[in-house]
Amino acid sequence: MKLKDSRTYENLARSYAAECQARTRYEFIEYGARFNGYKNIADIIDEIVFQEFNHARMFYTFIQDGEDEQIDNIDIVGSFPFREKWDLQENLRLAAEDEDNEIKAYVEFANVAREEGFEEIAKLFEQIMEVESYHKMIFLELYTQFKDGTLYKKNKDVAWICADCGYMEFGKEAWDECPLCKAKRGSVKLILEAQKIRFNEKN
Repeated sequence: MKLKDSRTYENLARSYAAECQARTRYEFIEYGARFNGYKNIADIIDEIVFQEFNHARMFYTFIQDGEDEQIDNIDIVGSFPFREKWDLQENLRLAAEDEDNEIKAYVEFANVAREEGFEEIAKLFEQIMEVESYHKMIFLELYTQFKDGTLYKKNKDVAWICADCGYMEFGKEAWDECPLCKAKRGSVKLILEAQKIRFNEKN
């Protein structure tokens, strides 16, 4: 079966559109975080934005590699979320839900690609699905800490590090202003269990 004649071809196009839209929605959230002084949240989301760009790039590449001629148009049918507004906490929760929906779609798309004989594309969907699972964990943890007021307060002493100058201090609560460079609290590196879990899974 030629890629152009398959359901996988359409699924690649739908996935490309979804990743492009996710990237833009997350840029809105990143902008909102930075605007409200949460510089480190913005930096974490900015990293996810770049990863979503590269997911879109890979889907686009697989579409292009399957064709010798210029592709003028691919007709696709899909539904995409337009729920986020200018509420940072709620947007973090919605982003986690959006990632969960992408994961479910990619499970189906990987199965279809494998059934149609496109093993490499099936693996692509599965690899991206793993990353999206990590994104979901990050968004969910940021939302939970934001909601519970534990972004900068912990029940035990931890290392708080200024992302701007590297200053480090131990305590249960982060400073309002860095003692060294005077950066505001939003520049303190956040402590996320999701990052620890993912690192430990790889080691």
